[in-house]
Amino acid sequence: MAEWLREEGHDVVESLELGPDPGDRALLHRAAENDRVLVTIDTDFGELIFGQAAAHAGLVRLPDVPAERRIALMNELLERHRRELEARAVITIRGERVRVSRQPS
Repeated sequence: MAEWLREEGHDVVESLELGPDPGDRALLHRAAENDRVLVTIDTDFGELIFGQAAAHAGLVRLPDVPAERRIALMNELLERHRRELEARAVITIRGERVRVSRQPS
């Protein structure tokens, strides 16, 4: 997915490029500091954002999306929900269902 996003002109950093896994909170913090939307299959980031009010620059969660479908769904998501992502939304895709949420103020 990262390579495809780069080819589409997005500024991408993969967590593997950052060295040893610093943990979810540190990844979310780093993404927020750099004004980057975090894309993940991990559901724990939602708890950090909604349960613990962690700062973020937007989140895309693809927990149940098979690897072979992720690029197509991400492409569709960027076409339909770009403004929401720019407004720091949390977008979760489960199957064909897309949920757009905002962190409570």
